[in-house]
Amino acid sequence: MRQMNQKVAVSVVFVAAMFMNIMDITIVNVALPQLGRELDVAPTAVSAVSIGYLVSLAVVIPASGWLGDRFGMKRVLLTAIVIFTVASALCGAAQTFSELVLFRVLQGVGGGMLTPVGMAMLFRTFPPEERVRASSILTTPTAVAPALGPVLGGLLVSSLSWRWVFYVNLPIGALALIFGLIFLREQETGVPERFDVTGFVLSGVGFAALMFGISEGPERGWSSALVLATIIVGIVLIAWMVHHQFHADVPLLKLRLFAERLFRATNIVMFVASAAFLGVLYVVALFFQDGLGMSALASGLSTFPEALGVMIGAQVTTRFLYSPIGPRRLMAAGLVGVAVSIGLMALIDSRADLWPMRLLMVALGYSMSHVFVSSQAAGFARISPAETGSASTLFNAMRQLGSAVGVAVLTTALTLAGAGKAGSGAGRRVDLHPFHVTFLVAAAVALAAAALAFTVNDEDASATRVFGRGTRAKEPALELG
Repeated sequence: MRQMNQKVAVSVVFVAAMFMNIMDITIVNVALPQLGRELDVAPTAVSAVSIGYLVSLAVVIPASGWLGDRFGMKRVLLTAIVIFTVASALCGAAQTFSELVLFRVLQGVGGGMLTPVGMAMLFRTFPPEERVRASSILTTPTAVAPALGPVLGGLLVSSLSWRWVFYVNLPIGALALIFGLIFLREQETGVPERFDVTGFVLSGVGFAALMFGISEGPERGWSSALVLATIIVGIVLIAWMVHHQFHADVPLLKLRLFAERLFRATNIVMFVASAAFLGVLYVVALFFQDGLGMSALASGLSTFPEALGVMIGAQVTTRFLYSPIGPRRLMAAGLVGVAVSIGLMALIDSRADLWPMRLLMVALGYSMSHVFVSSQAAGFARISPAETGSASTLFNAMRQLGSAVGVAVLTTALTLAGAGKAGSGAGRRVDLHPFHVTFLVAAAVALAAAALAFTVNDEDASATRVFGRGTRAKEPALELG
């Protein structure tokens, strides 16, 4: 059999795996009310299905880079797909709520390895001058999955049952696994390093505690003893982990990679940008359903234009904008566009304004695509192939934490602005003022990210900018350490 081009093979497997992983978070949210009723669980307790998954992700992500380097990227990626797919089947077949939460934790183990390992494979396969193209590939699952999840979830829950939001992963996972077994080649990374057990325990427990506290804060209240305790424990353990990482002979998380200014700057921008973008996608779903009284399916269909905007913007950025403009100005302009799009959402006041809202969703996605492509292409420009696995782990940990922080901050803003306090009895329209205030808060976060984008140095990313056929500035990858 003729071997497939590895750029194609890695792209196909990674997009399928990442799509399945990201979509799972939003599609499950739609099914929570129904599964809570069927499994006889109180509405306040059903969030454990999502929290268990997020906490499991937080534990596994720090170890993913080492696992890929130690056992081989292909082997770990395909193992992660197997774990995620099998766990999805178990979730769908769960007979009790405890079983479902347990299987969601197992699903998080697979999900925590999928994105960092897949991203490392992608950037090792594509040389620096083709990283913009690789980054445009990354935007497909990042954009489509969160928008498609509510649409597909609404259809499955209304026409079949909540169990199908898990079963839908089975054909995707099976096809990705078979394709990967046939066409992917292993990426060996040399002599494996000793596993940093202390770093793993500190980072795993620390990030898990912090993610739990941040996720539960808006629901339980930030003054809750449990929320305060887990956040404080998380911060202390992460601080301890940082100290340990800088003194360990073989650290699990190579935090010294942040000494490279381009990698550091792009990570900071993506952390804040993820908080604004993914946080507002969560609020938009609430705005459509709780504010405007739309069904989950109608809400998903009105959110989906965001994905179209990202896909169009990714192609425009890749083909025409990135090389001549450079990542700094492109990211800053994109984030200003994100801020303006979100800010204008504060003017939407009724279901009669749905088409302007949908156009704003397109504009939001189009603007954010400049950030996605630029940050991912530029961020790894000066990272050597040997360090790519560790860099991908850090990048994804920052983005995951930024997303959780964004949802927590905007949910808190929504609560403080009065969401849920205004009655909605017969003939009474829900007060949309809290949503409008929250949109303005999200716009302010996006503007903060735009300001941070000016810390990115275009010259550092010169290796990723192609100004003609085969013409680029020659900048060697930086080997740290």
